[in-house]
Amino acid sequence: MHGIHRTILNRLLAAWVVVSLLTGAAVSWMGVSRIDGQLVALATTELLKTATASLPLLDRAESERNALNQLAADFVRHHAVAVEFRDRNRNKVAAAVNPLHADLDQNLRTQAYSFPADDDRHFKKLTAEGQTVLRILVPVKESAGGIAGYFEGTFLIDQETVGRLRHEMIVTLLVVLFAVTLTTICLYPVILSLNRDVMRYSNDLLKGNVELMEVLGSAIAKRDAATNIHNYRVASYAVRLAEKVGLKHGEIRDLIAGAFLHDVGKIGISDNILLKPGPLDADEFEIMRTHVTLGVDIIRKSDWLQNARDVVEFHHEKFDGSGYIRGLAGEAIPVTARIFAIVDVFDALTSKRPYKEAFPFAQAMTILQQSAGTHFDPRLATAFAGIAEGLFREVSNTPDEAVELRLQALITKYFFARR
Repeated sequence: MHGIHRTILNRLLAAWVVVSLLTGAAVSWMGVSRIDGQLVALATTELLKTATASLPLLDRAESERNALNQLAADFVRHHAVAVEFRDRNRNKVAAAVNPLHADLDQNLRTQAYSFPADDDRHFKKLTAEGQTVLRILVPVKESAGGIAGYFEGTFLIDQETVGRLRHEMIVTLLVVLFAVTLTTICLYPVILSLNRDVMRYSNDLLKGNVELMEVLGSAIAKRDAATNIHNYRVASYAVRLAEKVGLKHGEIRDLIAGAFLHDVGKIGISDNILLKPGPLDADEFEIMRTHVTLGVDIIRKSDWLQNARDVVEFHHEKFDGSGYIRGLAGEAIPVTARIFAIVDVFDALTSKRPYKEAFPFAQAMTILQQSAGTHFDPRLATAFAGIAEGLFREVSNTPDEAVELRLQALITKYFFARR
């Protein structure tokens, strides 16, 4: 499966899981609350009927409360596990327990319980002997609005009613999950289309940045004919060496950018030094060294070109610390700069310049090996020695146009290909 399809599907799947879990939890919570609410409503309706009938009886003397006790007994026989009547002072004035549930009521009484301090309705779900009950308190109000007393009932939850309500909740949950799934499926082509547009714009921007990299590299080539194809050759060498030693994808991209831009600071070097057909004297060499800081300053104005900075700034550092411009040593030198230093010198040795002829391959490799541990990272120099002959033969017998095309293939691989 194409990378972008896999990425979108993975992200949509993750989103579906998260949304489904959150939605499922919310629906389940609301469903449980709805079940509790309906059960409480059913029980409260029965309580209110009896509470209304009990209102004239609550204030009677204790000797005259037979009617209230009978009302409580009738209520538990038809509806509840147990009931209690309390007067306005919260004193118990009547109570009854359903004989069928006496053990259950006794078990419930062992559970911690305190009479509510306010005058609102209250309910509490309790469990005993594997059964679930509701304990509901209803204030009994006078016609004037005051509290005449309290009626409390303990109801055994009807499992058939609970089962029906749970079935309704499950159906609702399944409908919601189906809607989430259908929405996720419908979003896939929309996100894919939007993502393709973003990718196209991103690729266009990346292409423009890569072209800028190549244009800047070519700009110096217009001033120094010796570097015309040099950028393409050293970039190819550098990528192959980087692959050999296992550099990461992003590091190889930075290496390619650095290979093109490593000498961009030479734009600021005068022609009498840059194009001098012979070795530079000490003063001229000091001026030539400034091309490093000039190059860093040039690419500083572009965030994207900052990826090339390690090579631009450090490709003249040496492994023993004797290089310039900062005198870094060993692995303090970025690995991309250490790789580039090897291939840059190799290409300079094996290429014809105005002040010298090209060295034979064997002589160039001898010089590289002699400089391992001083100029070059010995581990990288050894790795390059293992692939150099094949690369040199491949590049030296290939027209410049073909070298450019091969590097373009590497640029496509590391800058544009989907991983």
